[in-house]
Amino acid sequence: MGKKNIFDALLISSRDLSERYSMLTLRLPDSIGEMEVLPGQFVEIRVTDSPSTYLRRPISICDYDAAERMMTLLIRRAGEGTEHLCNLPIGAKVDILGPLGNGFTLPAAGTSALLAGGGIGVAPLMLLGKRMRQAGVNVTLLLGARTADEILLLDEFKAIGNVAVSTDDGSLGEKGYAADNSVLNRRYDLVCTCGPKPMMVGIARKAHATGSPCEVSLENLMACGLGACLCCVEPTLKGNLRACVEGPVFDTSQLLWEL
Repeated sequence: MGKKNIFDALLISSRDLSERYSMLTLRLPDSIGEMEVLPGQFVEIRVTDSPSTYLRRPISICDYDAAERMMTLLIRRAGEGTEHLCNLPIGAKVDILGPLGNGFTLPAAGTSALLAGGGIGVAPLMLLGKRMRQAGVNVTLLLGARTADEILLLDEFKAIGNVAVSTDDGSLGEKGYAADNSVLNRRYDLVCTCGPKPMMVGIARKAHATGSPCEVSLENLMACGLGACLCCVEPTLKGNLRACVEGPVFDTSQLLWEL
């Protein structure tokens, strides 16, 4: 886990992907120097000028360009705090704490990986997929949503690897849940997933059945992001671990899930 920083980033662009999701691009200040960001890490954002929002909001890092000092965040409008962030004007300063947590494993060149995401869970898979492709990993991506309109960043993911899609209504890709997609029927050197817990459990079961190692990024409720409040504790074979510090990425072999 790298160094934690608190800094004001400059909002460069804000793009609505749908009524529920927005993509924010931030320029980081030169004052923080070089910053290592691992795929799967997150930041905690302070929501200013929102009277009812007292705590920072944890947001997965979707993309990061160290050379350009640009960080991209995918935000779901889930309440007053995230609504406020999505409506910030261009040029606004955004108070950020991070990067936080531990990230996904980066496999060796020539290996295969399946990255599966549902809803806002696709966010950390963008940077992960790019890093894997750069490392020579054969990447397959699985995106799941209720309808075709809710599949996010499809073109961007197609630039990374082969993309499979599942929609509940069959409007795009295979009809049904992501955990039932046919791409899960083969073995991979690593399966990485993030999204609703039922989806992650289903994918972990398929990975277990095919002998594929599996890592999941948990979306446990996080308040402080530093491990002090214990809101995000996850029971594991090693005892209760904090998702914001020891996670949010865990190997499923360490979790007490019924697989």
